[in-house]
Amino acid sequence: MKLNTIKIFSSFIVGAAMLVACNKDLPQAEPIVQPTPTGTSIAETINSDADLSILKAAIARAGTPLNALLSDKSGVFTFFAPTNAAFQNFFAALGIPANVGVAAFRPGQLDTLLRYNLIGGQKLTTSIIPTTFPNLQEPSSFVLAAPSATLPPGLRMPIFPSKNSLGFFVNNIPITGADIAAANGVIHKIPVVATPPSQYLWNRIDTAADLAFLKAAILRADSGTTAATSLQSALLNPAANLTVFAPTNTAFQQVLTFQITQALIPLVTQQLIVGGATPDQAAAQAPALAQGQATALASSPAVFQNPLLFSALTAQTVKGIVVYHLLGVRAFTVNFPTTATLVPTLLNSAVPAHPGVALQATFGATGVTAARVKGVANPTASNIAINPFPGGTSDQNYVNGVLHKIDQVLIPQ
Repeated sequence: MKLNTIKIFSSFIVGAAMLVACNKDLPQAEPIVQPTPTGTSIAETINSDADLSILKAAIARAGTPLNALLSDKSGVFTFFAPTNAAFQNFFAALGIPANVGVAAFRPGQLDTLLRYNLIGGQKLTTSIIPTTFPNLQEPSSFVLAAPSATLPPGLRMPIFPSKNSLGFFVNNIPITGADIAAANGVIHKIPVVATPPSQYLWNRIDTAADLAFLKAAILRADSGTTAATSLQSALLNPAANLTVFAPTNTAFQQVLTFQITQALIPLVTQQLIVGGATPDQAAAQAPALAQGQATALASSPAVFQNPLLFSALTAQTVKGIVVYHLLGVRAFTVNFPTTATLVPTLLNSAVPAHPGVALQATFGATGVTAARVKGVANPTASNIAINPFPGGTSDQNYVNGVLHKIDQVLIPQ
């Protein structure tokens, strides 16, 4: 029994003995009345800010429950408030005329959108947002409709504040107007509408043409596993929180061609000698012939299902490589360290002592200008293709994680 537990248990016994000895009725407890905070609520603060007039209209269209929540001075909230410019760019990207604006959305859609920008139960000022890796994870007020009966009810979509030398962020969106105090919390203005993701990591990997090799590698890794323990299942799990470094098809083709070439050279050399070549002739000709065969074999994602390569690309080997590309936390590039820093991957669950991968980002005046991830056996770091816009290549936010495309396969050993 721990010392603190012993103390608590002993205090309980002593207190109980005193009550028995006293044998008198305790006086009726009087409720402690908490004073209602003074000042303007989040709703009132938004209503009086000309830069948030579209947000005011969106809250009104979303309906009474959300407005009542933001008006409740007995509550405590953190609200990431999109500015008028943020909404105008949002409408333009969706092809919605400016004169239509929030009227183009159903009330339920706006309620979902705005609740994703709302954290309940705490006043998260920028002074308490940490600079540590990974991003701070907070449950938003948007309750995710979980597709599985095995998941807990009331699962809330997470949102990720962070801080670095450039300033403050939510997900990968900069906070441009921080710490606007309200009676029931704090408001942070943001220049981009933070939208809740609706797809899963597997949805992107399954449908992206330039991630076909990664998809094939995951399916090969899942060979012989049950659905519940498969990587595909994890990438579809709404309760998961992952980072996927996704090598492109070209990255896979390069590493597979090299590895298959090395495996084929001895076989081709022997074949040439059997065919009448001298050992020196065979040694000279074999590398080019092996590379030609390897290039053909590695030209299609079907390489992972080629029975001739099963001894080299075993399910266990491929799984080890795939999980080396996954972090068990969600990491946006704005939260990467500025010097190469090792962080664990899911491979560490099987090999606890493995050093992990090295992450590093370069920051410019407007945000991340470059980001890299390096495997321990890679001669150079892999580059993350920086394009954070929807459908882009970095900071792609999904229900259960974030995806970054990279130009090398990470090699763990």
